[in-house]
Amino acid sequence: MPTIFDLVTANHIAAYWLEVGNADTHFTESLFPTQKQLGLNLEWIKGSKGRPVVLNPSAFDAASIPRARIGFTELKAQMPYFKESLYVDEELRQQLNLMIATGKQPLIDSVLDRVFDDQLRLLRAAAARREQMRCMLLTTGAIAMVGNGQEHLFDYGLKHKENVAVAWSDTATANPIEDIRLAKETIQEETGEVLTRAMCDGLSFRNLVNNAKIRASIFAFTPGTGGIVSERLLNQFLLDEVGITVLVNNNRYVESNGTTVRYVPENTFSMFPDGNLGNTWFGTTPAESDLMNSNIANVATVDTGVAVTTATKTDPVQVETIVSQICLPSLERADSIYILDTNPA
Repeated sequence: MPTIFDLVTANHIAAYWLEVGNADTHFTESLFPTQKQLGLNLEWIKGSKGRPVVLNPSAFDAASIPRARIGFTELKAQMPYFKESLYVDEELRQQLNLMIATGKQPLIDSVLDRVFDDQLRLLRAAAARREQMRCMLLTTGAIAMVGNGQEHLFDYGLKHKENVAVAWSDTATANPIEDIRLAKETIQEETGEVLTRAMCDGLSFRNLVNNAKIRASIFAFTPGTGGIVSERLLNQFLLDEVGITVLVNNNRYVESNGTTVRYVPENTFSMFPDGNLGNTWFGTTPAESDLMNSNIANVATVDTGVAVTTATKTDPVQVETIVSQICLPSLERADSIYILDTNPA
């Protein structure tokens, strides 16, 4: 007869995670695809791409003129380590033992689903931490984390973190279209790239909806709206007018102290070009490097580099699930991102 130690293993939890998936929507996953490397150190190149410089003319049979390489900065950081654990509590363990004794698989599965759902809290938390870091990067240009006696600060050296000319909350006189157009022209002038997408909070988006100049333009070109600017109308207007598609990110996460925090701070409008902006890099966790092939614990990996470890405890009789990741996003296209504070103090 199987026991709790046979049924609640890292491999089973990983399989359940792949089947059920992460219910939360993470806006930035497609902007920072996952990659994995050995070790803790992350190095990446932030290039100064700029516009192409025309090729110099030359006479026949003349030596070529060496061209200086485009400037770049090599950035280095040690990736932070994240780790937490959960135990199968005694109530669930007793229920599972009772169901195992019946031999009825549907009853066993129903309790196992509850056990696995509980363990998946750690995997959802790991995914939320990655999203938090990527959103911090896109909305502030830096990643700052404090907790459990650890403090991390990574500054990615973004060049453009600007204030709008007039706060967007002043819907009568603000000119968001001009603010966006200026940002696009600046990035295109400096890098040759075109800003095509933006991520903002709900408040910034509502200020766009209520902006007098935007409303007048929409009503002039789209009669019959009944004086209502819908999200669809506004997005179409922004796409037609300044070539920007806006993603509204109102999602939130909970800090370890219980505080609910927005992934995107209020009054933030971050713009970026098409394509990937960087990568979500994973290092190799101690669980992978030291325990994967041992008899001490059961280890499985999910989401490219998240280690799920299960270990048995004999006093009290428990199964401990540990989820760990070494992770940090890179931002190779930092010079092509433009962050606006839409309501500067």
